[in-house]
Amino acid sequence: MSTADLIHTIDKLARPKVAVIGDLILDHYVFGNVSRISPEAPIPVLHVQREEDRLGGAANVAANILSLGGRATLVGVLGSDEPGARFRALADQSAGLSLQDVRTSGRPTVLKTRMVSQNQQMLRVDRESLGTLTQQDHAGILKRAGAALKGAGAVVLSDYAKGVITPESARAVIKAARAQNVPVIVDPKGRDYSRYQGATAITPNRSEAEAATGMDCGTMEGVERAGRKLAADLGLEAAVITLSAQGVAVIPRKGEMAHFPAQARSVYDVTGAGDTFIAAFAMSVAAGADFNTAARLANYAGGLKVGRFGAVAITREELRRCVISAHEGYDHAGKVLPADQLATALQQHRKRGERIVFTNGCFDLLHQGHVTYLNFCRGQGDVVVIGLNSDASVRRLKGPTRPLNDSEARARVLAALADVHYVTVFEEDTPEALIEVVAPDVLVKGEDWSGKTVAGARFVEGRGGKVVFAPFVAGKSTTSLIDKAKSGTVNPAAPGRRPARRGR
Repeated sequence: MSTADLIHTIDKLARPKVAVIGDLILDHYVFGNVSRISPEAPIPVLHVQREEDRLGGAANVAANILSLGGRATLVGVLGSDEPGARFRALADQSAGLSLQDVRTSGRPTVLKTRMVSQNQQMLRVDRESLGTLTQQDHAGILKRAGAALKGAGAVVLSDYAKGVITPESARAVIKAARAQNVPVIVDPKGRDYSRYQGATAITPNRSEAEAATGMDCGTMEGVERAGRKLAADLGLEAAVITLSAQGVAVIPRKGEMAHFPAQARSVYDVTGAGDTFIAAFAMSVAAGADFNTAARLANYAGGLKVGRFGAVAITREELRRCVISAHEGYDHAGKVLPADQLATALQQHRKRGERIVFTNGCFDLLHQGHVTYLNFCRGQGDVVVIGLNSDASVRRLKGPTRPLNDSEARARVLAALADVHYVTVFEEDTPEALIEVVAPDVLVKGEDWSGKTVAGARFVEGRGGKVVFAPFVAGKSTTSLIDKAKSGTVNPAAPGRRPARRGR
């Protein structure tokens, strides 16, 4: 299938309904800064700046389906407690999501709390009591699952081993779904996959496939053997094995294996990548795509996810741009956008409650100082947007000999960095008009701007945002690199080696 065919598939996905049945988890994030070690013990002290809840577990699958433009009915168990109420409130705010939960007093809602500094997890605290659910609870799950099948184009069993997907419940849902010709896609857990007998497809990762089959999946031959065994033993139409940096393999019970390599990119955080993959895969299947096409689209979606922090949902437009950019041969994943398209893309991030960070500059010769600066920006929020001075703007600021690299080259290099989400070029001498389009929560400038008038600061602070000044790395600048190049000292000969001979 060509890139044009993939784009056509994305455009015709419409709004299929997917029933998601599995373990419901409330993800709670505590964001802050660490600047000291506790005097009480050798541990970092997190100064809390903000906290937020996100839908986790099977609900993250549903959130990705919604973000991709589909509809989802979510079935699982929540406690009759405060975390359960917070979960339901989040679900109520999610357009297109129908939550059909069983409320139980027998155990609390599963709650995972992550402590985060500079977008790196410091600690995860799990609160859960995984006692066996009652027969009444399971009867409620099956009743709601049966109702969720009506009008569904696919069913996802999202098994986090929290007690909802038992052998009995899995087999009952699979039997009911297959009787209505609704495909069942399973995200498995554990070593014993017999509970998934009769499902349509299963999506283990490489290590999970090894554990379930006892086969070495270190080579593609091993992956194919494991996939064949899973498909044959469970009566699947296909085993879909995700391979991290190697992409994904689709092994049908009959026919040849298809292997789709991953698009090369920086891995920032794998949290929730499996949820994103199965959401995109199941939604594509629900819309009528074949397994190979669905796996290719899911592969792109999963690749986008690992470049972002936390369990976040991928939008259909992001997926579309990612496919296009991969075809164009460089890894910017749709990050380089004109201002109007950028404004549309940011709307989805705001709907998810993500904080937008903006900075601007020429970024002519990318160096250590730039990378450190952009990493600082990433630590201030969830989505980093760079306003890049156009070539004409750089000439007005820096003189007729600059920039050394044109705006397209500078944008592509910036977009390849994991800390950068979007790059947009502006023509004006200051980014003030662009800042009003982006409407960031945080505006970052270098510390040399402290005490000066910062373009856009009044607008940002007037909306309740803030201006932050980032420290510089001493001695690292584009100007110093140019001066070194002119003086011929940029690459001195390594010790013990003769300098290269100059041509006569």
